[in-house]
Amino acid sequence: MPRLIIATKNAHKTAEIAAKLGIDWEVDDLNAYPEMVSPEETGLTFEANATIKATIASKILGGWVMADDSGLEVDALGGAPGVRSARYAGLEANDAENRGCLLKALANFRGKERSARFRCALVLAKGGEPQGTFDGVVEGLIIHKERGGGGFGYDSIFVPDGFCETFGQLGSEIKNQVSHRARALEKAMNFLVGVRGDF
Repeated sequence: MPRLIIATKNAHKTAEIAAKLGIDWEVDDLNAYPEMVSPEETGLTFEANATIKATIASKILGGWVMADDSGLEVDALGGAPGVRSARYAGLEANDAENRGCLLKALANFRGKERSARFRCALVLAKGGEPQGTFDGVVEGLIIHKERGGGGFGYDSIFVPDGFCETFGQLGSEIKNQVSHRARALEKAMNFLVGVRGDF
């Protein structure tokens, strides 16, 4: 069975990726390697940060590694929080604090002024070298109050286009079909099928 390491300690991300790949893949993440120190994400784009994580982990651990960097871009805020999505309210901020900070920043915006998108970059690396880069985007709106307890991050305040519920309400089955990460992973899976013999 081919084995893929996800360069994250975020169990939610790993679960989403594992669910998408299915039972034919063995999926692990950095929680299995407590000695691994996460590199500083100094990139100015999602792709740059994903590349940093994937290449460093694959050089240290060997084998194939996938890294994800993703976040929320809000038009009214000039694309913020962007690559700072996980630390929008501060370096030690948690998800609830980040959501609160964003809702406060958007307090005076209404309707289509609250347009936003989730963006994901996935990078596959082997032996410290990137082998493929894949992206995914889902458009939507930021609502005024949180709805739903599912998902993580900004899921409870983001309604994707074509739906009336937030990612926090839709459930993992639907989210894993339409999310930014799902769309990037679809592209990555097509690539993985072609290199499966190298695993």
